[in-house]
Amino acid sequence: MKTLRTSLLALTATLGMAGGAAAQEGEIVIGASLPLTGVFAFAGEAVEKGMQDYVTIVNEEGGIDGRQVRLAYEDTGYQVNQSVAVFNKLTSQDDIHLYYGDSTGFAKTIAPDLARRGSMIMGGASFATELNDPEAYPYTFMAGPDYSEMVEILMEYIADETPGARLVMVYSDTEFGRDPIEEARATADELGLEIAEEIITPPGSVDVSTEVLKLRRARPDYTIFHGYVLAPLPEFISQARELGLETRFMGTFWSMDASLWQSVGEAADGFLGVMPYRYYYDEEGDAPMMDRIRQMRPEYQSTGYMQGFVSAMLLVEAAKRALEAGDELTGETLKTALNTIEEFDTGGVIGVPIAVPGNSVPVGRIYEYDAAAGQMEPVSDWIMLDE
Repeated sequence: MKTLRTSLLALTATLGMAGGAAAQEGEIVIGASLPLTGVFAFAGEAVEKGMQDYVTIVNEEGGIDGRQVRLAYEDTGYQVNQSVAVFNKLTSQDDIHLYYGDSTGFAKTIAPDLARRGSMIMGGASFATELNDPEAYPYTFMAGPDYSEMVEILMEYIADETPGARLVMVYSDTEFGRDPIEEARATADELGLEIAEEIITPPGSVDVSTEVLKLRRARPDYTIFHGYVLAPLPEFISQARELGLETRFMGTFWSMDASLWQSVGEAADGFLGVMPYRYYYDEEGDAPMMDRIRQMRPEYQSTGYMQGFVSAMLLVEAAKRALEAGDELTGETLKTALNTIEEFDTGGVIGVPIAVPGNSVPVGRIYEYDAAAGQMEPVSDWIMLDE
């Protein structure tokens, strides 16, 4: 990780990596299990910076009802057992009511403990559809749409641009990849779209020549990828282009960081996808929080940074509202407070006022990769799903 912005921030990070000293009197601690090593270290480092920066902003403005906020975190290596160990360690050291988890597996594993404790709410890196169920996961939330909602946003865009379009769904043979597929079929039917083919691949770098031939036979207007970060998307797209296919390729959140596509080159031009947040370089409209982020971080920050930033924002807002209501901080009071959020201004990080009606924030925008500029550019308005 790069050197943190100020000595205060560096001190806060040091305390966090150590699991934190005992909470100072009146202090509000956000705990976090973060993958700072391993295959998703790139995401964990970005999330940590985003959360840390929002905590700094809150503290510079006086904290929550005069109480300072501290982020306490440790590395999980993206291993569920280690994530649980970090959670147990941090919650034994501090009185923690706000938490950030690193994966779907961790969120599902720790859910019974959250219910038993009844003392906190948890955001995290996962947008799993299963977690967007307030009855099964009453103390969980995500700072954006779930994976099924992401695909629905993509399909709403498609239905508006190309009524009756033919689609192919390409997804990894993982829980992550299969997540939105069942609901995607129903959404396509409702919107008058045809899913002409479903193509399943192993995750990661694999030979996709056979799958590309299936795509050529299907001749879709749009191809939606889900369950990947990058590989094997570039190879898939390059081979399809070589065969002269004119399908438009689309992805979901974890495939949408512009820096991922810069090394792909011209083949990535025109790649579309859904994003719940503005990109670092987006100067459109009135977005004072984006200006603040650019002041704090003069270099480009990834989509993971924005996800961490908004996650911390929602955790803090829940605590603020619960305390303003005169409530003690518990899982129930915090989640109730979170669900009172309507028409909430994120300072432009999300381009429209948001609500948290359940466990998700069902809003996103379609962006398109411009290879010449090396950036994702907006091609739609913000799309808000009806609950």
